[in-house]
Amino acid sequence: MSSHHSAHQAYTERTVPFVTDDGIELNLIHIRGDKRPDKGPVILVHGAGVRANIYRAPVEICIVDALISEGYDVWLENWRGSIAFAPNLWTLDQAALYDHPKAVQTILAETGASSLKAIIHCQGSTSFMMSAIAGLVPEVTTIVTNAVSLHPVVPDWSKFKLQYMVPLVRQMTKYLNPHWGVHAPGLAAKLISLMVNLTHHECNNAVCKQVSFTYGSGFPALWRHENLNEDTHEWLKEEFGAVPLRFFQQITRCVQHGHLVSFQDFQELPKDFTAEKPRTDARFAFFSGEKNLCFLPQSQIQSFNYFDALRPDYHSLHLLPEYGHLDVFMGKNAATDTFPLIIAELNKS
Repeated sequence: MSSHHSAHQAYTERTVPFVTDDGIELNLIHIRGDKRPDKGPVILVHGAGVRANIYRAPVEICIVDALISEGYDVWLENWRGSIAFAPNLWTLDQAALYDHPKAVQTILAETGASSLKAIIHCQGSTSFMMSAIAGLVPEVTTIVTNAVSLHPVVPDWSKFKLQYMVPLVRQMTKYLNPHWGVHAPGLAAKLISLMVNLTHHECNNAVCKQVSFTYGSGFPALWRHENLNEDTHEWLKEEFGAVPLRFFQQITRCVQHGHLVSFQDFQELPKDFTAEKPRTDARFAFFSGEKNLCFLPQSQIQSFNYFDALRPDYHSLHLLPEYGHLDVFMGKNAATDTFPLIIAELNKS
């Protein structure tokens, strides 16, 4: 069953290209159901080394279905970290400065709306948080963030990998690619695949195992197997691609500082994202799976506490007991466990 029709209605889908100020061609996927949306636009921002499609797992009801039936106008952003495009040495700074603000402007121009809401995940979330704090997306009023935002906190094993293994791997390759589990071109890819296969025995899905090696600690790291249906576990094989080691250098720096810091010298972005008050009035709803082994729940707890101290009783925090990282969106029961909470937050204001 294709996820596009999973809510038992036909969707129209169009790709809206846009070009960033530094000349990169990106796009938005605009999805509509039968009835005209009456709730305004919402942008969904994917994580690192995946693409906009990650929000459309082959489950009975995916988050796109849920949003459309709730009356939202759904826009999925493919930013420069998307595997829909040729691999490039992107940074969170570039995404924050060039990609998300342009995506937001494009949606507002296309819809005629004056504001919009956002659902952001993982490195789509950290980079979008940077855009928000730097005052680059003032039209965004509500931001639902999953897994990590301003304070990346990772398990000890991930810290070890970031500190010691990334510099080693960087001497062999500029990218890591979980798809090497299916096809490993070249020596670096073969060595890493071998290492993963020797250490990961949690399932027979080579990509699933590579994803765990690449993005966290645990077996598996980005979801709990019991939360995924068979189709989704299989579908994942084609949904992960190249991620630059340059990104891991940046996240290592952020983890060491305890919060987001710039990697490049863009004047429009603060060097330290906690140094001054955020230049956004957006209301944040922080989500984390309590069993997240990519970014610990502490990440979102700290970010919530930070924003709550600045404006008490405005933001919110949701810890999801039986969830990990991406299963918050693609779990077989997410439609009853997590989507209603996400939608309630979007509906609040």
